[in-house]
Amino acid sequence: MFLKDPHAALDYRVDWAAALGPGAAIVASSWAVTPDEVGGVSVSGSGFVGLVASARLQGGIPGHVYVVGNRVTLADGTSDERSLTMRVENR
Repeated sequence: MFLKDPHAALDYRVDWAAALGPGAAIVASSWAVTPDEVGGVSVSGSGFVGLVASARLQGGIPGHVYVVGNRVTLADGTSDERSLTMRVENR
């Protein structure tokens, strides 16, 4: 579980290299936060380079727990998803 300050805007990454293996190529990456609530954690930017997807996360309500999912689509048309669990605390 990651800890995040509600005032921080930080980059989080998922390195897909080990999961996807040699020859894999990411062609699309999307991020989603659950729960989607006013004042909650939000994605303010995202992208990918090679097999590493990243997102800038900001906000959040202290004491709340969020699941941040990264879904990638590969060049061969398959897709996969990984999730990060994050608790927001004033630090």
